[in-house]
Amino acid sequence: MSVQELVLKQRAEILHALCSSGSAEHLEQVLDILLAQEELSWEEYQNVQVPGRALYTNARQLLDLVHTKGVDTCGLFLAALKQVLPDAKGVGFSLSGCLSSLEGKEEYQSTSSQTLLTQRPSLVSELQGCTDGALQALLISGLFTTADCDDVRLPIHTPSQQARRLLDHVRSKGESAAKTLLQYIQQKQESGSTLTQEKPTPPKEFVKYQKKLSSSVSAQSCFLSTYGGTSHMSLDDIYTEGQLELGHDCADAYGSLGLEDIVGTAGTVNEEADTVLVSGEAGSGKSTLLQRLHLLWARGTALQGFLLLFPFSCRRLNSEQRELSVQELLFQHCCWPDREQEEIFRFILDHPHLILFTFDGLDELKQSFSDEHRLCCPTQRAPVHVLLFNLIQGSLMKGVRKVVTSRPEAVGPLLKKHLCKEVFLKGFSPSGIDCFVKKHHSDPTAAAKVLESLQTNTALLGLCHSPVLCWIVSQCHKELLGCGEGSPQTITDVYLMILQHFLQRQSSQKSTVGLGWLHEHLQTVLHLGRLAFELIGTTCYIFSGADLETCGVTEKDISMGFLIQSKDMSSTHSKRYEFLHVTLQCFFAALYIVLSNNTDRSTIPKLFELKDLRETGLSSACFGSCLPSTYQQEGEATAAETPNLQITATFVSGLLSQRHQSLWLHCCPSAVMEKRVRQVARCLSKGMQKHFKSIPQPVEGEKKSMHAMPGFVWLIKCIYEMQESRIAKDAMSKLEVDHLKLTYCNIGPVECTALAYVLQHLKNPVGLQLDNNSVGDVGVEQLLPCMHICNSLYLRNNNITDEGIRKLIAKGIQCDNFRKIALFNNKLTDACTQHFSHLLKTKQNFLALRLGNNNITAEGAKQLAEGLKFNHSLQYLGLWGNKIGDAGAEALARVLESSNTLVWLSLAGNGVGSRGACALANIIKNSTSLEEIWLIENCITRAGVECLIQALEHNTHVKSICLRNNDLTPEEVEEMTQRESRLIF
Repeated sequence: MSVQELVLKQRAEILHALCSSGSAEHLEQVLDILLAQEELSWEEYQNVQVPGRALYTNARQLLDLVHTKGVDTCGLFLAALKQVLPDAKGVGFSLSGCLSSLEGKEEYQSTSSQTLLTQRPSLVSELQGCTDGALQALLISGLFTTADCDDVRLPIHTPSQQARRLLDHVRSKGESAAKTLLQYIQQKQESGSTLTQEKPTPPKEFVKYQKKLSSSVSAQSCFLSTYGGTSHMSLDDIYTEGQLELGHDCADAYGSLGLEDIVGTAGTVNEEADTVLVSGEAGSGKSTLLQRLHLLWARGTALQGFLLLFPFSCRRLNSEQRELSVQELLFQHCCWPDREQEEIFRFILDHPHLILFTFDGLDELKQSFSDEHRLCCPTQRAPVHVLLFNLIQGSLMKGVRKVVTSRPEAVGPLLKKHLCKEVFLKGFSPSGIDCFVKKHHSDPTAAAKVLESLQTNTALLGLCHSPVLCWIVSQCHKELLGCGEGSPQTITDVYLMILQHFLQRQSSQKSTVGLGWLHEHLQTVLHLGRLAFELIGTTCYIFSGADLETCGVTEKDISMGFLIQSKDMSSTHSKRYEFLHVTLQCFFAALYIVLSNNTDRSTIPKLFELKDLRETGLSSACFGSCLPSTYQQEGEATAAETPNLQITATFVSGLLSQRHQSLWLHCCPSAVMEKRVRQVARCLSKGMQKHFKSIPQPVEGEKKSMHAMPGFVWLIKCIYEMQESRIAKDAMSKLEVDHLKLTYCNIGPVECTALAYVLQHLKNPVGLQLDNNSVGDVGVEQLLPCMHICNSLYLRNNNITDEGIRKLIAKGIQCDNFRKIALFNNKLTDACTQHFSHLLKTKQNFLALRLGNNNITAEGAKQLAEGLKFNHSLQYLGLWGNKIGDAGAEALARVLESSNTLVWLSLAGNGVGSRGACALANIIKNSTSLEEIWLIENCITRAGVECLIQALEHNTHVKSICLRNNDLTPEEVEEMTQRESRLIF
C-alpha cells in the first residue's frame, strides 16, 4: 500500500491523533515541519490555518491538501506526524523511509527570511518564553509598532502560538525584521543565556505590591483555617503531609510526590493546559494543603518560580453577586495595590508564567462547570463563575498556572479535558496519623495513649486516615480514652464524640449524668441543625446574620464553637459565619432530620434519592424566595450538591442506629424514631435493588459480574453506619453474582470496613476486585472478616506492604474458598514471599498467584520455590516486572519442571538471560499442562532461544512463548519465527 493510500485509509485515526486533545499544538507542529521542508507554500499554510475555524476543519483541510499533492508529500506528512506524536494510538504505519527523507533535507539558505521558514520548528521552541525580549529588540529597531507587539502578546495564545505569531509578523515585515530577530537569538545564545528562562525585571510598584501580597497571604495562612478555626493552631505546629499520588497510569514513574511537585512537570498529560486538579474526599486535607503551599510561597521557601500567588476560596466566591473583570477579581478578592494598578496588571498579563492562582473547593461552587460562555478579554466583566471557568480552561490568562481543589465526584470529563494533570490527595498514611497525633498533643503520654487506643481498634484507625477525623479523635482524646460504652466504630460515632466534646466543654454542668448531655443542649443542636439543613442543598456554606436569625441561632449557640467567623473578603460590613468543616454542616443537617418535628415525611426518601431538599420541611417557606431563580428548580441535585447529600444521608443512617437509641430517648418520641428507622431501611433496600437490577446477564460461558459504581459503595457505607446485620443480610440475600468489581471507586480503609461488614453476609463465594484504590495495609486488615466469602481477591495498585500481606495470608490460609490473589504494583519485597511460600505449602487448592511489578529478587523467587515444591494445584504464576534474574528463574524452573497443573507463567521484565531461559526450557520439555510463558523485555540471546526451540520440539501442548524485546537482532527474530511459529516476537 502506498503512503498516499495510507493517508486516505487512516484518515479518521490521523484526525483523532491530531485533534483529540482539544489543543491545536499538534497540528501546528506538523505544519511547522511541512513549511520548513517547503512541502507547503505560505498561501497553502494560510488556507489550512484559518483563525477562528474549528480545529477538526483545519486538520481535514490539511489532509485533503496533502493527499492531492501526491506520494512524496504524503510520506513527509506521515514522517512529521510520527515526529510530533511518536506514540499516537491507532495510527499504525512504518515510517523509517519517510523519516530519513525528513532528516536529510539540509540546504544553504540565502536570506534571513528563508532561514526563518526552514528553521521554523526549532525557532518556535527557542522563542517560547522570550517573545518579550525579541519584541523589544524589534520595537527599538523601529521595525515593529506597539500594535504589532500587542497583537503577538494576546493572552488567548499559548507561548508556542505567540512564538509562531511573532515569526509570521516578522516574515510580513521583510528581510530587515528577519535579520534583526535572528541576530537577537544569536546574541542570546552567544551570551550563554537560556532563551526560555529569560527573567524580567519587575517595575518598582510591582515589587511593592508583591511584598504586600506576600504579607497578606502569610497572615491568612499562618493559622489552621479549617477545623482548627477556634483554637488558633499554628499551621507550622500541626501540619502533617498527606499522601499525594498521580493518576495510576504514571504513578510508578515518579514515586512519592512533594508539595512543589503539584505545580511541577511530573505526571503532565496535557502540556498545553495550565490547570492542575488536586482531588480528594471531604476531609482529606485539600484546603490545608493549599494553605501550606500559600504559607511556604509567602515565606520564600517554595514556589519561587512564581512572583505572585493569588488564593481564592470558591465557597467565598459564591457570595460575590457583582460582575467583575479579572483585574477586579484579583485586586478586590486578594490584595489591593496602593498605586499603579494598571502597570501591575499589565506586568501580570505580559508574564503569565510567573503567576499562580489557587481555587479551593471547586465542588462548593454553586454552578457546575461549563465551557459555553467563552471569554478571552481580561478586562471584560462577567459573573465570577464565568471568569473562573474561563480561567480553568485557559481562555482567560493563558499561561498562568492554576491549582484547583475538588472532591472527585464534582469533576466531570468536560472539565478534565482542560487539565494539565490530576493529583490525588489520599489523606494520612499510617506514619502520618502517628505524626499528627504527636503534634496535636504537647503531652507525649496523652499522645501515646491515643495511638495505643487506635492500634487496638483498627476500624477507628482506618477512619483516622481522613485528617478531619484524625483531628476529631485527637481533640476528643479524653472522651475516647474514657469510653464506657465501647470505642467508636463508625463515622457517626466519631462525630457524636466531637458533638459531646464541644457541648460539654461549654456546659454549666460539667458532670452531666449519662446521656442527658444531648437533651440539655437540644435547642442549640436544632438551631444549628436547621441552619445546616436549610442551606446544605443550595451549596451554601457561608451564612449571613439574617440566615442565623431566621433559624433562631443565638450568640450562645455560636459560642459553642461549631461555627467560626468567615474570612469573606467581599463582605466587610457584616459578620458572616461558616461551620468548622463542611462535613460538620452535613452532620448537623442529619441531626435536624432525625430530631426535628418540622421536617415532613418525604425528607428522608428525597435525601436518599439525592433529590433537592428545598421542597421539604421549612426550606421552601423560609429560603425559597431568597434563592436566585437558577437555584429554585426542583429535581436532581447538582454534581456539587450530591456529595454533601450523600454524607448527610450516611450520618442519618448512623444516627438512627439502634446503638444510639438511648441517646434520643428524651429528645424525640420513640414512635417517630422507629418510623424514620423503617424509612431509612426501605431506602437502603430500594437503592441496593436498583443496583442489582442493572447487572447484565452474563455471556454464555462467562461468570456473572457486577461492576459497582460509587453510589453502591455509598449505600454499603450507610448500611455499615446503621450497624444492623439484619439490613446487611437482607441486602446481600438478593445479590447473585460470581464477580464483584469495585475498581477506581476511591476505596480506602473506611470503605473496606463497610464492605467487609456487608459482604460477609453473601450467600455464595465471589471474586472481589478492588484494583486501583487506596486500600493499604489497614484496609487489608479491615477486609479480613469477609475473606471466607472471597474465592479470588484482586488488589492491584493499592499501596500494600509486606505487613499487610502477613495478616492477609494468615487469614486466607483458614478460608477454604480463597484460591486466587493478584497484587500487581504494590510495595512488596522478598519479605512477603515467606508468607506466600507458607500459603502454597498449606493450601492444596490454591490456583493463581500474581505478584507483578513489585520488588521481588532472586531471594524471593527461591523462597517461593520452597512453597511450590510442595504445591500440587497452582495453575497461574505471575512475577512480571520484578528482579529475579537468572538465579530466580533457575530456582523456579527446578520445582516447576515436574508440575502437572501449571498452565501460565510470566517472568516478563525480570532481567532473565539465556541461562535462565535454558532452565525454563526444562519446564517446557517436561510439563503436560503448560500452555503459555511470557518472557518479554528480558535479556535473552540467541543461545537461550535455541534452548526454548529444542524444548518445544518435545512438547506440542504449549501454545506460545512471548519473547518481544530481548537481545536479538531483526535477522535472528525473522529466522526463529520461521523455525518455530509458537515463538511470539
